[in-house]
Amino acid sequence: MSRETPGGGEPIGPLDWLKLLPFAPAASSHRLGWAGLEAARNRAVPASELHAPAITHHRLILFSRPPEELDLLYEGVKRHVPPPAGAILVVPAGSPTLWRWSGSFHSLHIFLEPGLFARVGAEAFGLDPARVTLPPLDGLDLPHLRAAMLAVDAELTAGGAGGGRLAAESLANVLAVHLIRHVLAPRRPERGRDGALPRGRLRAVVDYVEGHLDAGPSLGRMAAVARLSPYHFSRQFKAATGLPPHQYVIMRRVERARQLLQAGTDLSLAEVALHAGFSDQSQFCHHFKRLAGVTPGLFRTPSRIT
Repeated sequence: MSRETPGGGEPIGPLDWLKLLPFAPAASSHRLGWAGLEAARNRAVPASELHAPAITHHRLILFSRPPEELDLLYEGVKRHVPPPAGAILVVPAGSPTLWRWSGSFHSLHIFLEPGLFARVGAEAFGLDPARVTLPPLDGLDLPHLRAAMLAVDAELTAGGAGGGRLAAESLANVLAVHLIRHVLAPRRPERGRDGALPRGRLRAVVDYVEGHLDAGPSLGRMAAVARLSPYHFSRQFKAATGLPPHQYVIMRRVERARQLLQAGTDLSLAEVALHAGFSDQSQFCHHFKRLAGVTPGLFRTPSRIT
């Protein structure tokens, strides 16, 4: 394998980067409208060599099944053996990579916006956002970071039936916190725990959510209503309600759907899903059955009989 630094020119976006791969991802966040991060899952990738250009985002790579052989070169990292299953590699934004492997492998790639990473560093750790950097990291074994990455993978599997854009925003913040905590430890601890969101601000956020269920409330807008940063808002909101923002929004959408179904209207299930703020009927049915215990059709049947 050539030892020269691969790539050149201006960094490209993660979705453009995926188009250059000699294989198609098994799943990706393309068309999901995520904010703060993108992701792609690769399965049974055949042996190949890849000179990958630099991209605009930080990249986290989780090896669920490593290849039989692997040579990997990027910004200070030279790996000539496969990492163990569950290991995480971090390629900073702007770093081209050179890959060569034999034997198929499974991996998850998550692309994190540097701007979001810097903002979380400032909000959670008091860092100067202009100086927040992510170094190249190799062979990490961090259970909390791995769990957050697997949560992103679960959203990919849901394909929009999970928390969608709001869940992606929340998970991007969580990933950034775990990465910064690892890079800084033990030099600078995370700032003290947030308390619960004050009652007046919580009421304002709840009113905003109720008025925008069909439009898709964003984490940034919810935080703005509470006059907090997204990072601190998420922590204080969960402390006040017991739920992360995206799960709370799903719960309220299911409750609105229950009300519509109980009203005995002639709306179809697809129309109920739309009025409740779900992107499609499949997403609606998935969450309704998960929270209500029955499908929307069975839930509506008794009221129609009555």
